[in-house]
Amino acid sequence: MTNKNRWLLPEGIEEILPPHAAQVEKLCRSILDLFNSWGYELVMPPLIEYLDSLLTGTGEDLDIQTFKLTDQLSGRSMGLRADMTPQVARIDAHILKSDFPTRLCYLGTVVHTRPGGHGGTRAPLQVGAELHGHAGVESDAEILCLMLKTIQSSGINNIHVDLGHVGIYRGLVKDLDLSDEHESLLFDALQRKAKAELEEMLNAWGTDEDTSQMLLSLNELNGDISILEKARVSLAAAGAEVIACIDELEKIAKLAKRQIKNAPLYFDLAELRGYQYYTGFTFASYLPGEGEGIAFGGRYDDVGAAFGRARPATGFSTDVKKLFSLSHSTEDSKSAIFATHSEVPGLTEFVESLRAQGEIVIFELPGQAGSAKDMNCDRKLELRKGKWVVTSL
Repeated sequence: MTNKNRWLLPEGIEEILPPHAAQVEKLCRSILDLFNSWGYELVMPPLIEYLDSLLTGTGEDLDIQTFKLTDQLSGRSMGLRADMTPQVARIDAHILKSDFPTRLCYLGTVVHTRPGGHGGTRAPLQVGAELHGHAGVESDAEILCLMLKTIQSSGINNIHVDLGHVGIYRGLVKDLDLSDEHESLLFDALQRKAKAELEEMLNAWGTDEDTSQMLLSLNELNGDISILEKARVSLAAAGAEVIACIDELEKIAKLAKRQIKNAPLYFDLAELRGYQYYTGFTFASYLPGEGEGIAFGGRYDDVGAAFGRARPATGFSTDVKKLFSLSHSTEDSKSAIFATHSEVPGLTEFVESLRAQGEIVIFELPGQAGSAKDMNCDRKLELRKGKWVVTSL
């Protein structure tokens, strides 16, 4: 790298400059305050961990997204966290060891080997909340509502949320005895809603007519809450296990609507994001015009088992930098007070009192370039009749 391009950052890695950095920090604070008001306690997991802990129960997708390196002290493989959820599961299961529901939240940078989409970041500022120790629909509804409140508190109001349940898909394919390759092909076709390709695939595998029709119907089962009744009819042959998953979705949506009456909830029974990771209810939030979702969550009851304690868990996460960029914040940076150095008594004390009141006071440095206005100052300190006062520039 030459002197001319040493300033370049890797693709997908960015920095936040004034005044946006202060505005992002303010958004972080407001989100954490919201979490705290719901009883979620902050944890701060480490940036780096051993791989066998960091990737436990997370599936292939997170493994691909994780930067890996060798620990020079132990010789073991380590990774930079690409998602904080497994770390929080470890904390709940192995360190806190609570017998009652535990509400935890987190905020920090995660690092990905690849961006999520074209022009996306590889270093999201991830914030999220997790509820461990309760398996009922009430905890799923709480997490869903907290996600909606988080998005709203960021100044984003025109989202819609797609709800799904991985148990529906699992119930349909459990008796098909698919190879890993076939299941991967089936999963991919469903995610792309490639109905003709899916139909051809199922026919080639000799899948029975009932199962084929139910799998094909998943592509059409999306919309408002009325779609669930249609799903009960279309998937009736799948048995009680699948119908119970549909009932769960309806209960969660109704509970959420009690708390947030205008909650923009929809259903997509072919949505299988995080299929290898989630164990039940899932959701994803979308904004019109955005190709990628802006918040994701759901139930993941199996993660804690690897840490010695299989506790039910549900949660969500989002990227604060993404929320900030979508909120169209126009908040101006706070103006400051300009002060010249002086030996006159009382100046230091007066400046400290102003700063204690929340004012920004900037001292002029000897021989510096730039005026008070260049430093965003709209006022200055003047000595009048032996007393320091603030005046307009």
